[in-house]
Amino acid sequence: MQHILETAVKKGFEEIYGVAIESVEFQATKKDFEGDITIVIFAFLRFIKGNPVEIGTKLGEYLKENVKEISGFNVVKGFLNLVITDAYFLSNFNTIYKTSNFGFVLPKATEKSVMVEYSSPNTNKPLHLGHIRNNLLGYSVAEIIKASGKKVYKTQIINDRGIHICKSMLAWQRFGNGETPESTGLKGDKLVGNYYVAFDKAYKEEINQLISEGKTEAEAKKQAPILIEAQQMLRKWEAGDTEVVSLWKKMNQWVYDGFAITYKELGVNFDKNYYESNTYLLGKNVVADGLEKGVFYKKEDGSVWIDLTEEGLDEKIVLRADGTAVYMTQDIGTAIERFKDYDLDELVYTVGNEQDYHFKVLFLILNKLGFDWAKNCYHLSYGMVDLPSGKMKSREGTVVDADDLMLEMTNTAKNISQELGKLEGYSEEEKSKLYKTIGLGALKYYILKVDPKKRILFNPEESVDFAGNTGPFIQYTYARIQSILRKATFNYNATLNEVEVSLHPKERSLIKQLLLFPEIIQLAAKNHSPALIANYTYDLVKEYNSFYQSVPILGCENKNEKILRTQLSSKVATVIKSAFKLLGINVPERM
Repeated sequence: MQHILETAVKKGFEEIYGVAIESVEFQATKKDFEGDITIVIFAFLRFIKGNPVEIGTKLGEYLKENVKEISGFNVVKGFLNLVITDAYFLSNFNTIYKTSNFGFVLPKATEKSVMVEYSSPNTNKPLHLGHIRNNLLGYSVAEIIKASGKKVYKTQIINDRGIHICKSMLAWQRFGNGETPESTGLKGDKLVGNYYVAFDKAYKEEINQLISEGKTEAEAKKQAPILIEAQQMLRKWEAGDTEVVSLWKKMNQWVYDGFAITYKELGVNFDKNYYESNTYLLGKNVVADGLEKGVFYKKEDGSVWIDLTEEGLDEKIVLRADGTAVYMTQDIGTAIERFKDYDLDELVYTVGNEQDYHFKVLFLILNKLGFDWAKNCYHLSYGMVDLPSGKMKSREGTVVDADDLMLEMTNTAKNISQELGKLEGYSEEEKSKLYKTIGLGALKYYILKVDPKKRILFNPEESVDFAGNTGPFIQYTYARIQSILRKATFNYNATLNEVEVSLHPKERSLIKQLLLFPEIIQLAAKNHSPALIANYTYDLVKEYNSFYQSVPILGCENKNEKILRTQLSSKVATVIKSAFKLLGINVPERM
């Protein structure tokens, strides 16, 4: 419609005023005024002098006469509100009703791909609430970009080496008595996480003992025997010590098996895993090359740095004095590796906003090293998730475990559903499946409806409310529509035209909202924001519920109106399901 109008407006200004204009500014018409699309007249005043109302009136008359899709207009100050014909909306609805995967674009064979990195956990503890936001964001952004017409690869880099891993390993050797996930009945990631907490407890006891013997706190932290032993274990691992590497492989596998269960429950997946144990040496050769080119410089102690003060940042180390890599070295190497592995157009890193500075530096370094694709690297920075009880700490074992939270959400949905009491005729298996669908839908929607950059205070009970901007409210509307469609015993797939039916204002509003879906997908992909999809779906559901309350559907006496309203209901349900799929949320057929 905007394309049709832009062409007509330019032609109109040439014919009425003999003036060529460059562009037309459109807005959605405010609900207080009649109209479907608004042209901002103020924007034309640099091309033509005059009264905005008079200019708007002349343009409105021209468009009504020359554009068949325009049936009327009104001018409010400097805004021209245009009324679009029922025929236009009905024709468009007929098209989208027959379109499968409406709003989704298939990638072209020549299209380059996008890689989205998310999750990227440490193998010394289970996934927690912070990981849930990371996984939900990364997975949803990947699905949205895919729907916008790109090839997408989902990936994670697993932080499977380092001192933190050795801490869990050493604690298991000291206190574990050979226990395994099988012998304890614990998921492997939880078992290993318990030993990370056990290490911290033993470490603190040793610090307190050393302080009581006269050491300063700083000295005690460095000299605690258990820490020194963990550092020795790391050196042995890096040297390829058979016993240490064997233990490392065994305990990491326990964690991978545990992660797999959590990922499946959460409904996320990956196309490729990178492992830090394979990538931590990457980038060292790049640093050597950059040193020769003058991108980096060496300090007297032998460490290698980059000076970014001219860019408003500071100096950053890229190689330690002993020649070992830092995280930045590894990230430089891994980015290069990924662009070699895949024909990438964009690389999206889903990482919390505490790493904003790190990614600014990383992208600047890659650019200075001469990689043109550096400008196509994007940090999907997101805010932390807080709980009413406060901040989480892994070392102290006070994190909100991802598995526990998902189970709690399912139980909350169960309790609320039983209170509402609409589960007659459901088997126990159907009930369990429904509780999980509602509980996880509530969790995912509550997190994804918020702009990624904003911090979230997560309230489980609030998220499972069956009214308001929540997942269960939207799921309930979908289930309600399925109930309507099951009761429709007639064939409602006939194609109607403007002669057979005139649109009710609520039908027009609903069609307008449906027509926005493809644009919202493109906008969400461009902005890396599932929140746009979530809030669009809520607006669509509000529009549908208003329609549902205002007009009869199956009880409608006019056959053509009954067909159209059933079709509208069906398409709204399809779009809800499609939109929720992009958010990784399932919808129940009954509720």
